[in-house]
Amino acid sequence: MARNVEVKARLDGLADVRRTAERLGARFEWADEQVDRYYQVGDAGRLKLRTCELGPAELIRYARPETAGIRASEYEVLPVRDPEAHACLVPKTPPVVVVRKTRELWLLENVRIHLDTVDGLGTFLEFEAVVDASHDEARCHAQVHALLREFGITERDCVRASYSDLLRA
Repeated sequence: MARNVEVKARLDGLADVRRTAERLGARFEWADEQVDRYYQVGDAGRLKLRTCELGPAELIRYARPETAGIRASEYEVLPVRDPEAHACLVPKTPPVVVVRKTRELWLLENVRIHLDTVDGLGTFLEFEAVVDASHDEARCHAQVHALLREFGITERDCVRASYSDLLRA
């Protein structure tokens, strides 16, 4: 499974954070409408089916503690269909919750910056620092801390829940 260090914070709007992202040299990649359907799959962590306008649907399985503002997450992106088994991998049960959002993706080195407008919840900023051969977990934590300072966000401002948890609360 892949790994990243991530954080999420609620915002009053997106204009200021766009300017900060540009000032830091982040590159705007795209804006997309996304729908995430979350499924209960036992103790296997979280599973969501993401559909969007810009690409094919995908299943995302991840495990992440919701106890800290800045936290490591292990994830795996899977195809919706298993061509060898000629089977659809989407669970047959109804989703537990459906999250609809508009997402902007900005890139800064190995960090994905998400600017999200989530139906029923408002606007959010997420950082996902991808752990890779050039960026170990400690460096990713340092990157996220530095970005929080640049964007004027404290750890107390960080949300310790997924959008699905926030909608279910």
